[in-house]
Amino acid sequence: MLAKRIIPCLDVHEGRVVKGVNFLNLRDAGDPVELAKFYSAQGADEIVFLDITATHEERKTVADVVERTAEEVFVPLCVGGGIRAVQDFHLLLRAGADKIAINSAAVRTPSLIAQAAEKFGSQCVVLAVDAKAKANGGWEVYLNGGRLSTGIDLIEWVTKAENLGAGEILLTSMDTDGTKQGFDLDMLREVCKTVKIPVIASGGCGSLEHFADVFRKTDCDAALAASLFHYGELTIGEVKTYLNNEGIEVRK
Repeated sequence: MLAKRIIPCLDVHEGRVVKGVNFLNLRDAGDPVELAKFYSAQGADEIVFLDITATHEERKTVADVVERTAEEVFVPLCVGGGIRAVQDFHLLLRAGADKIAINSAAVRTPSLIAQAAEKFGSQCVVLAVDAKAKANGGWEVYLNGGRLSTGIDLIEWVTKAENLGAGEILLTSMDTDGTKQGFDLDMLREVCKTVKIPVIASGGCGSLEHFADVFRKTDCDAALAASLFHYGELTIGEVKTYLNNEGIEVRK
């Protein structure tokens, strides 16, 4: 079994890291470059950098911020937000990103997944998905930072994306995001059962126990958190020590 990964997420808005609840009421959490350096030194296995309003505001991810972050960080860097074409992959990979996360553009132009996977390899293509429970069961995919419902079923979408060449799924529950009540285990479990590629759990982590739960009760390969780390409630080292003591293998 591969060691589980612990990943801090930097949601960036207007050049600053922010965090909200259910995708709303954003609070400032600091400078992205300084936070990335801090987490890299703490032992983060990877850092996710998401320009959360780039698609909604119809602009591209700020490549210079990515470049400055990559110069200071010595763990894999996944970057997303405002990606619309293969050229955007090329730009951000040249700036220092190791993986590119696509969300809205993948839904609107699914062939982008296949094009990027063919040109850069599936390991570079991360499908970011924001999903919310439907009243009649199952989950629906949302776009533009959770602002736009699509009517697309989550399970159908991740299946299609995997077949097109996505190499990993970053799955965020809009229902639990920022609540600190725990990951959406039902949704994560179902997606992990459906696909063979790695799944990163995102949305809702609020305690050490929540990290253990997601690894014990789902087949997720990694767990992502934001405010928990940004506001000093837990360190990555504390999380890894706890999981190791619980018999869950993590990278040292």
